[in-house]
Amino acid sequence: MLVNAKEMLEKARDSHYAVAHININNLEWIKATLLSVQELKSPIILGVSEGAAKYMGGYTVVVELVKALDKALNITVPVAIHLDHGSYEGAKKALEAGFTSIMFDGSHFPIEENLEKTRELVNLCHSKGVSIEAEVGAIGGEEDGVIGEGEVADPTECNVIASTGIDFLAAGIGNIHGVYPSNWKGLNFVALEKIHNATNHIPLVLHGGTGIPEEMIKKAISLGVSKINVNTECQLAFAAETRKYIEAGKDRESKGFDPRKLLAPGTEAIKRVVKEKITLFGSVNKA
Repeated sequence: MLVNAKEMLEKARDSHYAVAHININNLEWIKATLLSVQELKSPIILGVSEGAAKYMGGYTVVVELVKALDKALNITVPVAIHLDHGSYEGAKKALEAGFTSIMFDGSHFPIEENLEKTRELVNLCHSKGVSIEAEVGAIGGEEDGVIGEGEVADPTECNVIASTGIDFLAAGIGNIHGVYPSNWKGLNFVALEKIHNATNHIPLVLHGGTGIPEEMIKKAISLGVSKINVNTECQLAFAAETRKYIEAGKDRESKGFDPRKLLAPGTEAIKRVVKEKITLFGSVNKA
């Protein structure tokens, strides 16, 4: 059931759990995620970076693939197709292709330009019944060429961006994309609480969900985080199981080289990670 993400995140905020945003990269990723959330009766947001959309053949291919699998697998839980870290141009293209949710990442623009573009995209998205996320304070690490230093967002700027009518807000609180370094200082909960209060309790988004300790995740959810993005952890699990399969020589046994067999252990690993995350985030049986 394809929906936008607004209602699912408002329910999550009000009931103090978070919806997982799992970045998808190919057919295996989509199937593994959809089957996992259906089994555990959890809503889900399928995140698609601009790079992943290009890899899969474009925004329209992604939408049609998700729609077809959603129907073929008899998925009954709410599913949103969400553009992750979308550029101004990318946001418009994804909207045309039928994405049900958009993130416009204007964090690298001066605040006035970010505001102007965000307002325009809010109107466009809402006219089509599509939810929209914006960002304040660059998230650390690299995401499709956008590099952030793990900044902490300014609550006043968050308030201004929230007032554009966006449905949920990604605010940097020291989180980063990718693998966290050993000297990472952790999430800034003082800043998170200030942002939560300054934005009239709009659902907040935590990017870089891989590797954040469980107790920090739970505290972030208690302070208004309603959507948590996970990508790297699925990729690492997929790569590790694929490596094991090949190093064990299973690709040389019978027809072990068949991609359906070759990719199966990695696909099962994605399922395991997705189930772990939605259990940790508290969204099991919330569909």
